[in-house]
Amino acid sequence: MKNSRRAFLKKATFATIGTSIAGSLPATLLIQPKSISENKGSSKMKLSFKPYDLQLRHVFTIANSSRTTTPVVLAEITYEGVTGYGEASLPPYLGESQASVIEFLKKIDLNQFSSPFLLDDILTYVDKIAENNTAAKAAVDIALHDLVGKLVGQPWHKLWGLDKLNTPSTTFTIGIDTEEVVKQKTREAAGLYNILKVKLGRDNDKEIINAIRSVTDKPIAIDANQGWKDKHQALDMIYWLKEKGIVMIEQPMPKYNLDDTAWVTEQSPLPIFADESFQRLHDVMRLKGAFTGVNIKLMKCTGMREAHKILTVARACNMKVMIGCMTETSCAISAASQLSPAVDWADLDGNLLIANDLFSGAKVVDGVITLNDLPGIGLDK
Repeated sequence: MKNSRRAFLKKATFATIGTSIAGSLPATLLIQPKSISENKGSSKMKLSFKPYDLQLRHVFTIANSSRTTTPVVLAEITYEGVTGYGEASLPPYLGESQASVIEFLKKIDLNQFSSPFLLDDILTYVDKIAENNTAAKAAVDIALHDLVGKLVGQPWHKLWGLDKLNTPSTTFTIGIDTEEVVKQKTREAAGLYNILKVKLGRDNDKEIINAIRSVTDKPIAIDANQGWKDKHQALDMIYWLKEKGIVMIEQPMPKYNLDDTAWVTEQSPLPIFADESFQRLHDVMRLKGAFTGVNIKLMKCTGMREAHKILTVARACNMKVMIGCMTETSCAISAASQLSPAVDWADLDGNLLIANDLFSGAKVVDGVITLNDLPGIGLDK
């Protein structure tokens, strides 16, 4: 599999992909509303931001950590009396903090740009300010997309030409816990969601699945969070999980162990998605052949602009696409939801796991992501 991956990369060209990216820009944004273009240069964009702590409804445990809160930074960009909202969600494993995000955002000078419609120029500038800082960049990207959508008067799923009736069901996450707590969480979720997502990767994986199966037969997606170290044991586990009604596997092996992951993917009866192994657009080609698909997260890829490009490139590479999230408010979840009609799988439950959401936007109705027609990212605020 290692040789076949290398052969693919040698043969691959970016000509088609580059064309696809260029063609993905919404034609709507080539035309500015007359009232704005006439005042070109007379208004300036104002960026503001503040820290906020999300309170989780339950202790959230994955293969290597637990937490009860998630720090975020909320951002706003205002232009001619219209405000766009954004968010940087900062789970500890991403390596960003409220302090680092605020320090990054302080460096941004939007006064050099005459209009928020210069999306590509603005976000290219923001991306080049410093390496990494992807969640901080996503906060600006989301706020700018929200602002532009409001100025145009359209939601982004329409600007991207997507049908909101094609949205998928979202998974709902069951974190690692004792068997009794897992059963309780499953009972609460099974009546509301069409598919569950279960965190595995410790030494009690089969016990957790058996506990869940004792109370529901709903389809299950698995996120191993790099918890399986041996490729043979990982494959054996995947075959066992398939018999238990599991439908997909996320990040079974350590993120840098692509050769073993490719071996597992080649022989797996279930699709294998990259999470920790995948971050930004340039990773798509690198992971072709090692995974069935990629999990796009706005906080890792710098926001909506790059997420849309990743979707285009992944499809050109014949890869499946999943849209995921961190624990986030409805601001970032609604932003990611704008892409959901175009993906194969969705894991957009981050706002459902918190008790102090400040926003209202995309909803989950009968387990399905449900978009509204509010402009921008669809916030009711």
